Amino acid sequence: MYIMEKLKQNIKEYQLNAGKTHTMYEQDEYNHYQNYLYKRALYGLNSLTEEELATMCGKKKQRIINVYKRAQVVLNTFKQTATISYTNFLFKTLFPNSPITQFLLSESKTDDKFKNILTFKDLNISKEQIISIFMSEGILPKNFLSLEEPQNQLPRLRNDKA
Repeated sequence: MYIMEKLKQNIKEYQLNAGKTHTMYEQDEYNHYQNYLYKRALYGLNSLTEEELATMCGKKKQRIINVYKRAQVVLNTFKQTATISYTNFLFKTLFPNSPITQFLLSESKTDDKFKNILTFKDLNISKEQIISIFMSEGILPKNFLSLEEPQNQLPRLRNDKA
């Protein structure tokens, strides 16, 4: 009987405090415009709303697609490099004198035809690393970290009367 009373008390406390619970989301130091450019490079046209796509001209869509494709190639190469360095470390640690380890350590080239499907989280790749890579490859502008919100609205669309 005591267990049932304790359970009822716990439920009452939970119900009283349930409205006070909230989730804290991780926030980064980038502004809206920087996040917009980052997501546009990382996700391509999928990062845009239907309204933005409907009012955007074909040439701008094609530029976004080209940047997106280049970003995916760069990220795939980076993910392969990270995977190779991790597996080399693993084999060198576990099997230091094995001939297979020596062979794997000597072969560290990436393959453009292979698509690395590991997630950024699996490879411990942060948003800052991705931005750094994008900046060095010219996918994001060199002054990306110092960009401020543009004075006009995001993005400038064909039908705007600004």
